[in-house]
Amino acid sequence: MNIHSYGSGSPKSFHAYPRGDFDLESGSTKKARKPKSSPFQPIKMLKSLGTRIHYYYKLHPLVVFFISLSFGLTVLIILSVYESQFRAMSNYQKLSMGYNDYPFTKLQNLVMVAGHSVFTSSSCGKVDKEDSWFLESYQKHPGQAATFLAHIKEGVEIAAKDDGALLLFSGGETRKDAGPRSEAQSYWAVAESEGWFGQFLSLSFSSLFW
Repeated sequence: MNIHSYGSGSPKSFHAYPRGDFDLESGSTKKARKPKSSPFQPIKMLKSLGTRIHYYYKLHPLVVFFISLSFGLTVLIILSVYESQFRAMSNYQKLSMGYNDYPFTKLQNLVMVAGHSVFTSSSCGKVDKEDSWFLESYQKHPGQAATFLAHIKEGVEIAAKDDGALLLFSGGETRKDAGPRSEAQSYWAVAESEGWFGQFLSLSFSSLFW
């Protein structure tokens, strides 16, 4: 029994059928041609896509309509979200850039006086009278106007004791029959007519009404 060793002395492999196209007449082998890659044609792709969409629209018009509507709404929602974020960032940058120009940079504390009624008198000579204020039924009792005055005066005094405080009168136009005047504006007008800003506060611009 013969034992064949495999190693450097082993015969080389023989390709009976060479790669490529074999020409019988010439007896030579031709190299296989590589398929040409077709160039990218976006216009044809868009036309094909449009044809398919038109075909599906004829088969299922409602389905295509709802899909198109959902896609449009999704795009609008995404654009609105990005627009709101962009506006918020731009406003934040404006605020950060204009921080040094803010006139109340030294003020650190807020003294807020909440309004409870609207002053309706044409003159400020009777601020302690209930007839000068627009009162609701539950507010019509003696001493109510004096309570408003004490509240306003105490807020002015507290703000005057703190150099870093801002006095804010709060209250909107809560009484329809009282006319176009807010509660905060009424409180500020009463404090100014009584001279409390000049008596307690050295700077009148450190008080605001909102």
